[in-house]
Amino acid sequence: MEVNYSFWSGKKVLISGHSGFKGSWLTLWLKSLGAEVIGVSLDPPSKPSLYLKAHIANDIISHRQDIRDLQGLTKIFQKYKPEIVFHLAAQSLVKYSYLNPLETYETNVMGTVNILEAIKNVGNVKAAIMVTSDKCYENTGSYEGYVEDDPMGGFDPYSSSKGASELLISSYRNSFFANTNSQKNNTAIASVRAGNVIGGGDWAEDRLIPDIIDAFQKKEKVKIRNPHAVRPWQHVLEPLSGYMLLAELLFTEGSIHAEAWNFGPNDEDARPVEWIVKRIAYLWGDKSQWTMDKNFHEHEAAFLKLNCSKALKNLNWKPKWTLDEALTKIVEWHKEERSNPSKCKEICLNQIQNYQNK
Repeated sequence: MEVNYSFWSGKKVLISGHSGFKGSWLTLWLKSLGAEVIGVSLDPPSKPSLYLKAHIANDIISHRQDIRDLQGLTKIFQKYKPEIVFHLAAQSLVKYSYLNPLETYETNVMGTVNILEAIKNVGNVKAAIMVTSDKCYENTGSYEGYVEDDPMGGFDPYSSSKGASELLISSYRNSFFANTNSQKNNTAIASVRAGNVIGGGDWAEDRLIPDIIDAFQKKEKVKIRNPHAVRPWQHVLEPLSGYMLLAELLFTEGSIHAEAWNFGPNDEDARPVEWIVKRIAYLWGDKSQWTMDKNFHEHEAAFLKLNCSKALKNLNWKPKWTLDEALTKIVEWHKEERSNPSKCKEICLNQIQNYQNK
């Protein structure tokens, strides 16, 4: 099953967190397919940012709106009456969550409640994709990969906020959105959990790939926190394609698919940090090097992998690019952008087209 790209033409889509890395790629993709995009977010979370460099605001309706403000959020839903919602807005950094736990819970938990309340109160949304994280699971160090009905958990504030978000999404879906009861809102709502999403244009602080690229561009040694930690790495276009496919099915088939879904890489692409650094160093060239960061002491899980057999079996969804292809695309993206900063949007659209054509 492939994304029906023609489906998106003319669809009215609201994206929360559209100014972030993942939201920027999704906004560009949907806009290129003819969707009418309404963006809701705070200012871009990094400088530089893909959102500003690709001039994404020029082609969409963009609102600076805190998702912790239900009244302001509801007004936007009432004004534009979106048909489809992608909720990506979040405090997305583990290290930041240790320093700012209250903000993390307010944004990730109460912000998610507010999105659901706005959908419920306005009543015109047919499909909603609620994005959480692979870190929502209670991490037991299992090598089998977590499936969608494994227990929620989370050691650090960020991870636990995502586990809590999953529980409240399930509760709202059962309480207010089940279309088996005619008294309930008929919006079909699914939650989605992706792996460690990577791609060109990510300049966020305290994330592996941006740190590597930044150091290599400056011809410096990159500092790595945990070289043996294994994560399910995937190019940003992989989970986004899963989200789009699922949104289309929710829109056309109702709540039969309104549940939790994993969208992660193939098993062989769950790799340790050290492998990632060495591979990018090889692709980048210039005798790039790395060293250990001995100043980071917070807890980090040693192993994390998703089991995506449900998406393969029920949606026929699977990754198109291997991890090596994804890293190659990232290095190509940043080298092209460095040579032609004004063509940032064009570089993204070319990679999107390349992905669609594969």
